[in-house]
Amino acid sequence: MGIYVDGFIVPVPKKKLNAYIKLAKLAGKIWIEHGALEYVECGADDVKKGKITSFPRSIKMKSTETVFFSWATYKSRAHRDQVMAKVMKDPRMKMSDPKDWPFDGMRMIFGGFKSQVSLKRSKR
Repeated sequence: MGIYVDGFIVPVPKKKLNAYIKLAKLAGKIWIEHGALEYVECGADDVKKGKITSFPRSIKMKSTETVFFSWATYKSRAHRDQVMAKVMKDPRMKMSDPKDWPFDGMRMIFGGFKSQVSLKRSKR
């Protein structure tokens, strides 16, 4: 049985990068406390704007922004649903007005994915 993954692509204003990272650390802590197996936030490093599609194009990234690719993993979709219900009830996840968020939630892309192939390097 494979893992279940929630994936996110988020536009983050460069001037709010520190606030976003602070929020991501808190969110990761909350997800893990409520049972997620892993929580990862990755900031753009080599994400050029493609001619047809790309991470920057997917979120209509502005020159004043960067993009984050993030995910959380779970044992199954049922496990994800249980964790997410707890996360959404956690008072630490209550955010103020969306205009005050350190990212543009209206352009965030997210979804749940069932693992189809999962390979890992064996420990030697």
